[in-house]
Amino acid sequence: MSFLSDLEQKITEGHYGPGQRLPSVRSAAKLYGCSVSTITRTYAELEKKHAIYSVPQSGYYVVGKSEEESDIKESTPIDFASALPDINVFPYLDFQHCLNKAIDTYKSQLFTYGDVNGLEKLRYTLSSHLAGDQVFADPKQIVLTSGVQQALGILAKMPFPNGKSVILLEQPSYDIYMRFLEEEGIPVCGIARTADGIDLHELEERFKSGGIKFFYTMSRYHNPLGTTYSVQERKTIARLAGKYNVYIVEDDYMADLGGNLRFDPIYAYNRTSHVVYLKSFSKIVFPGLRLGAVVLPESLLKRFHDCKRYADTSLLSQAALEVYIKNGMYERHKHKISGQYKERIRALNEAVERYNEKGIIGVSNVNSGMYIQFKLPQTVNLERLIKRLAARNIRVVSGKGFYLTTYLKREKFLRISVSRAQPAQIDDGVRAIFEEVGLEVSSPHLT
Repeated sequence: MSFLSDLEQKITEGHYGPGQRLPSVRSAAKLYGCSVSTITRTYAELEKKHAIYSVPQSGYYVVGKSEEESDIKESTPIDFASALPDINVFPYLDFQHCLNKAIDTYKSQLFTYGDVNGLEKLRYTLSSHLAGDQVFADPKQIVLTSGVQQALGILAKMPFPNGKSVILLEQPSYDIYMRFLEEEGIPVCGIARTADGIDLHELEERFKSGGIKFFYTMSRYHNPLGTTYSVQERKTIARLAGKYNVYIVEDDYMADLGGNLRFDPIYAYNRTSHVVYLKSFSKIVFPGLRLGAVVLPESLLKRFHDCKRYADTSLLSQAALEVYIKNGMYERHKHKISGQYKERIRALNEAVERYNEKGIIGVSNVNSGMYIQFKLPQTVNLERLIKRLAARNIRVVSGKGFYLTTYLKREKFLRISVSRAQPAQIDDGVRAIFEEVGLEVSSPHLT
């Protein structure tokens, strides 16, 4: 972790309190093994962000929080519900620089309709960027879309070379996509995925005789489970796709939140060009950027282009993202945000260990990403539990909406997100959940 990222994290988490003096420039340079000029630049950047201030002949100090900010633990809801990134870690200043640089670099090119596939230079940059995740793709295979949802919509409606029509979805799965498929009347069916994984024998039977056009999967940091497929599961899914001529749509929307964990996606194991790989930038940069990338096998390129038809993604956003990735800012911010989420997951797991002595809640084994599943006893009234938690200023999301409306084999659970749960609030929030679930179990008819 860089000095800047480490210092920002320590200030955010309260290791350096309001008004506290930071290490001198020379002390910090010695501590982090970098040059004095690097420390000076870092302190200057933090001053611009109004995180610290300097006192001549004295040093640098942490900016004091307002009374409202310092009272966050008592006054702010504990948000375990939001799927949006923490607004406090958005790279505003860095991206502003990239927008200005993009305008200087591309000038009038940014104010044309552009290429339906997206900015060519960004596609070449993404080709190198994706290789770091073992997704080796020619720039011609990469298409920029207005968010991943646009790509998912096109894939659902367009014909596939295998001539099949049914979309197979993990259950539970991405709620917004399921509602879209149901509203559009597109043939869908579900297969159970739990915190322990998926039944590969059942998956093979579905691929073999279910008329499956494609299997939509979130291979890592699944929403809402938070879990990741094992290497063996990923390899088997890739093999079955080729064997039965079923396509895989791999939504790797949280690819960048894994820190330094080694992960080869299903795409890397498929040798028959049956995997469509989806990449999102909303969890790392800004949701409002509305940029996604889809890596398509040759057999799907023309059909996808025909359905997309025109360029509808902001060229300025694409150009700024290209600058952001190319100059290393993306990689730096990725490590910063993944480190923060990992710390929050760690804090949540530690709280679970403290309060789950009776094992009344089943907790998925998750060490990074944003989500964890809290599986509840069947006797718990989920709607009542959520209302009781809301009365205690705690926001959670029911697992009910993450299933197809026709799917009956549902688990009863809460999806817990740490993206906007402040570190100082996590223990209190987890304790409250266990207290309320305990009341539900011991007194199932309470009002």
